Amino acid sequence: MERRKFLKAGALGVATTALASPAVAQGKRQWKMVTAWPKNLPGPGVAAQNLADRIGTLSGGRIEVKLYAAGEIVPGRGVFDAVSEGTAEMYHAVPAYWGSKSKGILLFGSQPFGLRADEQFGWLYHGGGQALYDEMYGRFGIKPFLCGNSGPQWGGWFRNDINSAEDLKGLKFRTTGLASEMATKLGMAAEAMSGPAMFQALQTGALDAGEFIGPWTDSALGYYQVAKNYYWPGVGEPSSAEECGVNGDVYNELPDDLKQAVSFACESLYNPVWTEYTTKHALSLKKLVEEHGVMVKMFPEDVIKAMGKAAGEVIDELRQDDDELVKRITESFVAYRDSVGGYMTYADNGQMNARAGIMGY
Repeated sequence: MERRKFLKAGALGVATTALASPAVAQGKRQWKMVTAWPKNLPGPGVAAQNLADRIGTLSGGRIEVKLYAAGEIVPGRGVFDAVSEGTAEMYHAVPAYWGSKSKGILLFGSQPFGLRADEQFGWLYHGGGQALYDEMYGRFGIKPFLCGNSGPQWGGWFRNDINSAEDLKGLKFRTTGLASEMATKLGMAAEAMSGPAMFQALQTGALDAGEFIGPWTDSALGYYQVAKNYYWPGVGEPSSAEECGVNGDVYNELPDDLKQAVSFACESLYNPVWTEYTTKHALSLKKLVEEHGVMVKMFPEDVIKAMGKAAGEVIDELRQDDDELVKRITESFVAYRDSVGGYMTYADNGQMNARAGIMGY
């Protein structure tokens, strides 16, 4: 797919007037979904449209959701505030974008050396995470739902080789969420920007490196054209949850069956979104290497160790946060990670390591 298809939305002017309250006519509600993505961007842009369509289907057409790409009503990073303030009824984005609201929010999306996609869903649904998620977002008048996951993200696109942790120091690096705090502790200059903006910054040299999602989405944005070194593992984001946020007043006024329709639309998309990323990342990586000359490289061991040390410092700071809710979220996350992570040593990790040893049969 060509890059330009996903850049038009980002160039659109932002509307300057607030939109009207949601229409309810003949039992139908018209909702606006604002997103953090260009329309139909492989991965999150596609997932957002699927969610809008699924809410319409599961509600029997009683909720009609119209999707607005980043920049059509508000900038991508403005969707949280737009829903909180009632400019739109819902958004599709990732928790990693809302650290300025509260550091505790960042744990619901991705965490350096943290939870895999299935573990993230498990924490919220079986480990007490959803109640904390609701409590935190409730401060801003938003009802949150997880509705997808990218799976393991990549370490990033680098213009030059990384041979040691020393090579990271001073690099201008695009990342988000808690991964940006980890990067800062490694001596990098962490930059927050959209995926399309990252391409331009790599192209001009304003960035030395950056990570966005993974091979499928990254291919569509053309990063391979301006940086050929593609590093793994993406320990900064072992998974990255996508979320839907619904204006709390709008959600609360729904009858119970429509609340269930919205909730199930989000829940039922989590695995399809995650497995689509996994499937298409694998196909896209092969194409990046064979057709575009991308060089796939593993971070040296001392880099991974340095990242682990920095990540530990980030979590320690969250545990000492002045906000009691942030502390509770952090302790809940750590307890779940350690419990399930210990089990995975014998279960999934053991099986995957064994399978890797006999690939090709």
